[in-house]
Amino acid sequence: MAKTSEDLRVISAHLQDSIVKTNDIANLKKNRIFLMQLNRFMWEDIEKGVFRKNKRIRTVLKFENVISVSSKNIKQGKEDRFLDFLTIDTLQMSDKNYEINLIFSGDIIVKLIVEAIDATLDDQGLPWESKNKPRHKDL
Repeated sequence: MAKTSEDLRVISAHLQDSIVKTNDIANLKKNRIFLMQLNRFMWEDIEKGVFRKNKRIRTVLKFENVISVSSKNIKQGKEDRFLDFLTIDTLQMSDKNYEINLIFSGDIIVKLIVEAIDATLDDQGLPWESKNKPRHKDL
């Protein structure tokens, strides 16, 4: 659960290198809920030991108290596109609401405006083995 910007940084770390299909993102306007189902790489499992297998698990990221949702560089008609999750950026605005940016590779951003930080990350089902471990280029 996340109630603060610091809590969102922890969720962001768990979601690094997750993959999401654009049709697994939903904004439930009437309920003021934003949902995103991702395939999360289980970094916490890799860090437990050298001989652990690479695993992924389905997980749901949920934000409540959502005022609005917008996106940058997502073509609405292309529902089967995969997005690579990078990080969450949070900013408290002058009206005391929060701007939460879900940042993906390729300069893709999903921006949420929320009244208060109220997010949950919930793993679903059992993990499965993944052949590949995400790699990052050295900067």
